[in-house]
Amino acid sequence: MNDMSSPPVRKIIHVDMDAFYASVEQRDNPDLRGKPLAVGYAAARGVVAAASYEARAFGVHSAMPSVTAKRKCSELIFVPPRFDVYKAVSQQIREIFAEYTPLIEPLSLDEAYLDVTENLKGMEIATEIALEIRAKIKQVTGLNASAGISYNKFLAKMASDLNKPNGQAVITPKNGPAFVEGLPIKKFHGVGPATAEKMHRLGIETGGDLKRQTLELLVEHFGKSGPYFHGIARGIDERQVKPNRVRKSVGAEDTFSQDLHAYDQARQGLQPLIEKVWGYCEANGIGAKTVTLKVKYADFNQITRSKTVPTPLAAIADLEEIVDLLLAPNFPPRKGIRLLGVSLSSLERRSAGAEPQLRLAL
Repeated sequence: MNDMSSPPVRKIIHVDMDAFYASVEQRDNPDLRGKPLAVGYAAARGVVAAASYEARAFGVHSAMPSVTAKRKCSELIFVPPRFDVYKAVSQQIREIFAEYTPLIEPLSLDEAYLDVTENLKGMEIATEIALEIRAKIKQVTGLNASAGISYNKFLAKMASDLNKPNGQAVITPKNGPAFVEGLPIKKFHGVGPATAEKMHRLGIETGGDLKRQTLELLVEHFGKSGPYFHGIARGIDERQVKPNRVRKSVGAEDTFSQDLHAYDQARQGLQPLIEKVWGYCEANGIGAKTVTLKVKYADFNQITRSKTVPTPLAAIADLEEIVDLLLAPNFPPRKGIRLLGVSLSSLERRSAGAEPQLRLAL
């Protein structure tokens, strides 16, 4: 721990809006307040983009097929997404962040990391900064935000989930390693279902189990993620909060509990992934020219298919169209599909004033 305490302890805040899309809809339409609400379409191929807390009480959650959501909650109200509105609200929130620090790293329209170690207000206590930011967000937008405060990004992200909705939590350097040791591996940010399954096969069920593994074993089984897992098992995460970064690529993937055989099932499974990568690009003002589809079959063989367009995609509907083109030729599949992924590359910063109007067609 000595090497970790020699530099000044960083103060990182992870701010996460509560049921963001659904909360915006309830804010703008008083008739929807207090009711189970899903942002998305009730159509056969529809997917829930976001669910209000009233809907979550019935087990409805984002990425769930709309037909399943309706089965769980017969009174569920579906509202079409308005990404242009969500983006405008997200910009208001970003402006509040910028009053405190220039070190802002958005993850999507509704969440971001802030490094407030040295901040524009000269405030010493990060928990007070988080309280102020959440109060200002409420005042300006009428929406609730939750926050996690810690000495690194991983623990700040984990902390923001502890007192949701409309709360915040702190994980200090003193209690960080113990917090990680008791955490079930499937709750680790950055450990998806497939990785969790692989860890379970190795007998890794908790952070404590992960901590007992050697770096060599983790690299052997998890490649370049091995050092990251080795660090976070000890409450160590050296990643910096990087404002305005343009990644080489951004992607999302999902492993399904049952293998998929039908086109509609696969397309439905891809929709939340499309929205996730598009949301990242929108939040960071990034355009993408190359779309890659990843398909992994039940026998663990996988293929990728890509398409590059001359100019950056202007709207989420354009991304959906390309994903449809890449997906369709793979049906009927030779074997069941266990994993699907979408990634965007050839990323570039969008010029100011070139913001396209968003539209969403599910």
